[in-house]
Amino acid sequence: MSTIVNVENVSREFRKYYQRTFKEFLTDRKAKSFNKVFMALQNISFEVKDGSTLGLLGRNGSGKSTLLKIISGVLTPSEGQVTRPVSTAALLELGAGFQPDMTGRENIYLNSSILGRSKKDTELVIDDIIDFSGISEFIDTPVKFYSSGMYARLGFAIAIHTDPELLLVDEILAVGDAPFQKKCLDRIKQMQNEGRSIILVTHDTSTVENFCDAAVVLDHGKLLAQGDTKSVVAAYQALP
Repeated sequence: MSTIVNVENVSREFRKYYQRTFKEFLTDRKAKSFNKVFMALQNISFEVKDGSTLGLLGRNGSGKSTLLKIISGVLTPSEGQVTRPVSTAALLELGAGFQPDMTGRENIYLNSSILGRSKKDTELVIDDIIDFSGISEFIDTPVKFYSSGMYARLGFAIAIHTDPELLLVDEILAVGDAPFQKKCLDRIKQMQNEGRSIILVTHDTSTVENFCDAAVVLDHGKLLAQGDTKSVVAAYQALP
């Protein structure tokens, strides 16, 4: 089985800037503002096989979302490199890529174009996108009035209709109600049967065990464990 995603020695640093308050400026004019380096990811390496589903586990702040943004191309690594297919659809966070003053329909065209689909191709599937989202009643309303669940519905519906080789999903399913979550998981299962590759970020270990072929655990920006879902889930659950 060939490799569709290869993460090689990826590290990512951010700088935390400290700016003096006005009071500090008055009391100590010689003191300077400063910044500290924060390592969000440190030397991460793993592969995703073509047609497989990888579960990405980790506590809040472990670096999961940062890693997914690097894999999607939204962020670049400070060190290391990532290879991935051109046809990648990413659900990174609620409302990412949505323009709040545009309607849901207008955002379908906008997001589809960002994901590489032409306007003509989008027109062929827009009715399917709206139907899957289940928010047809509000599709011509500006998305700034949408609830978090409506954001999730529309974002997921757009992503899965771009016909991606690789789908990246970051905790987006945790927002929807139970029927919508089941609908999404059923669609993910369908994509698996079609041979699509998926990276799924979740805190739900049962989802990893039921839907993923392999898993990875991050802890404070470091790779704690990788391999079969059973052993990786056990490592995640053993975190203090």
